[in-house]
Amino acid sequence: MSFAHQHAAHCESGVISSLLRHHGVPMTESLAFGLSSALSFAYLPFVKVSGLPLIAYRMPPKSIIKGLLRPLGADFRFEAFRSEAAGQLRLDALLAQGHVVGLQTSVYWLPYFPQDMRFHFNAHNLLVYGKSDGDYLISDPVFEEPVRCASADLQRARFAKGVLAPKGLLYYPRTLGAKSVEPVAVRSAIRKTCRIMLAPVPIAGVRGMRMLAKKLRRLPADQPGSADFIGHIVRMQEEIGTGGAGFRFIYAAFLQEAAALAELPRLAEFSERLTTIGDGWRAFALTAARMVKGREPLDPGKVADKLLELSAREEAFFRALKAELG
Repeated sequence: MSFAHQHAAHCESGVISSLLRHHGVPMTESLAFGLSSALSFAYLPFVKVSGLPLIAYRMPPKSIIKGLLRPLGADFRFEAFRSEAAGQLRLDALLAQGHVVGLQTSVYWLPYFPQDMRFHFNAHNLLVYGKSDGDYLISDPVFEEPVRCASADLQRARFAKGVLAPKGLLYYPRTLGAKSVEPVAVRSAIRKTCRIMLAPVPIAGVRGMRMLAKKLRRLPADQPGSADFIGHIVRMQEEIGTGGAGFRFIYAAFLQEAAALAELPRLAEFSERLTTIGDGWRAFALTAARMVKGREPLDPGKVADKLLELSAREEAFFRALKAELG
């Protein structure tokens, strides 16, 4: 069976939707993202990325892939390895059997990425669908066309060290149950996302946004570290995966599909509403970036105010969405 590459907005949702389509399941990227309840927000000051706190706009890596297994009655095999040699032998064996294989890799060691796009992020997902002249044939969903990668480079990316070290992780479906999505699964996924965003936990959901806003408000405007912290928020939002605004747009597209799948036509209105909130996240990032680049005065309080406004809008949105489902 030939493999059809598909460009996507985000690596994990793009990989799993492409892999499922390859096996006959009509799955869009937005449906994969929404059905796995991947949308979230978390401010984790105790987890550091380059010395600064982790700020996440979606659930942790592998949540999208694993979140789709139950709704589809699917069984995936996940394998990690102690040695690079064992990891390569297993990948080659699966390719020889005709499998399309998902991999977790480090962006930094993938040579087909432009130099200015490489950074030490170890949870980038891609698909390998063949091997030719020592190169692996790769469908990387964030690229418009398939790419090739030398064996040594792919090994380095698969076995990178550090936070979220992939340890050669590969995955592929062993069995697939349902080839369609039931309305009850869509409704259940939306309810779960509402619970995530409205969770009574200070570091998660809309409360996590408010906790981050409080941190911003305490930053002194005249210290270089303040600009670094605000710049870090922008990088986590706009450069790690699809970022805060982008994930809101993907979920809005999911709600548009869910309006028909769950037989709730009013979800189309929620889709439009969330798209507008996504625009607000983009404006938030633009304001912060202008301050960091010195195009307007550094004002952490102003950034905090915009974040608090977004938290209020998202809280109202998810409370209304939860009420809509009853």
